[in-house]
Order: sequence, then structure tokens, then C-alpha cells
Amino acid sequence: MARAEPGEDEQDDEQDDEPRLRWPTAAIVLAVVLVVALVTAWFAGSSSTGPGDGGIPGSTDAARLGPAPGETVAGYLARARVVPPAPPGPRPALVELTAELDVGGAAALAGVPGVRPRAAVFRVPLPRVQTALRQITLDGSVDPATGLRLAEAQAANRAGEQARTSTGRAAAVATTESARLSAGCACVVALVVEIDPVTVPTLLSRPDVRAVEVAPADARMGSLAVSPLLPEQVDDGRDPPETVGPVPDDGPVPPP
Repeated sequence: MARAEPGEDEQDDEQDDEPRLRWPTAAIVLAVVLVVALVTAWFAGSSSTGPGDGGIPGSTDAARLGPAPGETVAGYLARARVVPPAPPGPRPALVELTAELDVGGAAALAGVPGVRPRAAVFRVPLPRVQTALRQITLDGSVDPATGLRLAEAQAANRAGEQARTSTGRAAAVATTESARLSAGCACVVALVVEIDPVTVPTLLSRPDVRAVEVAPADARMGSLAVSPLLPEQVDDGRDPPETVGPVPDDGPVPPP
């Protein structure tokens, strides 16, 4: 039987022991790194808030303007009158109308001193037919009237594209929407503006303005989710109270 050279057994033992020494060390280092990463992620998540979310930790929801589904009309109008506290200065706001306006009427509203129009919400009113809400960002490099006309043309193009890519009732509705918008219908149901809350009473004094909902202090224009109260959604004062929900969609689609 071959004899080991002196010191060979000791070297083998040392070599066998080395992996057992390195593995626990690597595991400890990896565990420390993971703990640091988890603590960092928890702190970042707990300290971040989404824009306009009312300070919900870790939320990335957009600031919502307009009534919630199922909310009573009277309850929403009362809620919209309450301006969230914030330092003075312009904030996003949703201007909701008593009736649809054409672009001329909307331009007059957008021209009120202290109001900076940023987007228009178009909707073609058709009796007992659901039509789309089309929010179009306004070109800030032109006057409000020109910006609204450009936005109306863009809304008509979007409806036309929907008509070309849809079938059946959806295609028929979009075809009529596109034609009405191209013809300059009274189809502006809301404006998204930047406004200092001190200017809100001036807007509310106009007969064509139904409500002005000012966004929370941390809301940003690019992170708004807008769903305005429609002119036909009214509270007649009878029980049960009128709630916000889908409009009827059982009527015939008018021709373009």
C-alpha cells in the first residue's frame, strides 16, 4: 500500500476544510445583502405616495376628478364644492357644464381671467345611446378657440378610427359621433383647467358651469383620471336619490 508523503494528509484535510469555511461566509454576506435590500424597499414603499391619492402609502393611483360610480348626484355636487386645502396657487380642476357647449362657448369659458385650459372632454349626446368620452389635450401654443377647434378635429378623427375598426352597433355609433364632431356639434361636456381656487367662485357664477372640482394639492395634470358628471345626470329630489351610473343604451343609433 502506498504511503502518503509526510504532510500530505494534513494538506488534504486543509483543502477539504476550505469550502466548509468559505460557504458559511458567503451565505452570511448574501443574507446581509438581502436584508439591506428588503429594508430599503420597504422604506421606499412606505414613504412614497402617488399623485393625488390622499397620502395612501405606496399608492400610484391617479388623482380622480368626477363622481364615483354609484355616488349620488347631490352627494358629488356637495363634495365638489369642498376645495382640498393647499398653499395658494394654480391647481388642476374639472369644470363640469350644465349642458354641452360648442367650441365657441367652451372658448368663452376658457377665456375667463385666471383660467388656463389644458384639455377638453367631448361627448356626442344621442338619445338613449351610450357614446364615448374623448379627452383631448389642448395645444397651449395657440389661443383657446383655436386649441379647442384642433381638439374637436382630433376627437372626430378618433371616432372615425373607431368606426373603421369596429363592427355592428359600435361602428354605427362611432360613425355618427365622427360626423357630428366634424360638423361642429355642441359636444364639450367638461374642461380640465389650471386655476387658483380663489377664481372658482367666478367660474361658478356663470350659468353654463355646474360644478368645479379642484384637485388635491399634490395632483399633477399628467396624472389625472377624469370622468365628468354628464348634463343629463340630475337629481330630481325624489327617493331614492339619483346615482351616477351608465346611461341607457337601448335607443336606435341616429344616422350620421
